[in-house]
Amino acid sequence: MRAKLLALTCIAAVAAPVALAQNAPPEKTFTTSSEITALIAKAMKDRKGDAPNTIENILSLPPYRAQLEYRTALAPAAVHEKDAEMMYVLEGTGVITTGGKLVEEKRTNAANLSGSSIDGGTPHNVSKGDVIIIPQNTPHQVNPTGGAPIVLMTFHAPRPAGNWP
Repeated sequence: MRAKLLALTCIAAVAAPVALAQNAPPEKTFTTSSEITALIAKAMKDRKGDAPNTIENILSLPPYRAQLEYRTALAPAAVHEKDAEMMYVLEGTGVITTGGKLVEEKRTNAANLSGSSIDGGTPHNVSKGDVIIIPQNTPHQVNPTGGAPIVLMTFHAPRPAGNWP
């Protein structure tokens, strides 16, 4: 019985990293402007029903990732407890609200919270070319304006433990 348990443990130890690696996006450290244009078209096509946000991978170098977010409507507010997030507006206009407190807060996963909206907070009117950084543990919500989607490049940067100014 011990031999079987040991064998299963060894198999799991070898298989788990392989399974996790298969779910992670492959490393990609460069993307051209034409690839970004193609990702926007892909996001439009990949959008499911009236989903407010469709995400496509742009770059990946674990633990870092840059994603394209094609946002057509107000999506739930979020808090990333372990990551800072930078947003760069590729297309469109919107309001990005930061700070305040999540309304109807619930846990999304081990590192993120969501809420239906934000109570308080600071609205930032954004358009093509604008950039904002949202510190970890800061509520934020994106609302497209102008009758068209807002397309963002988002970059998640894990924050190491320690004292920061």
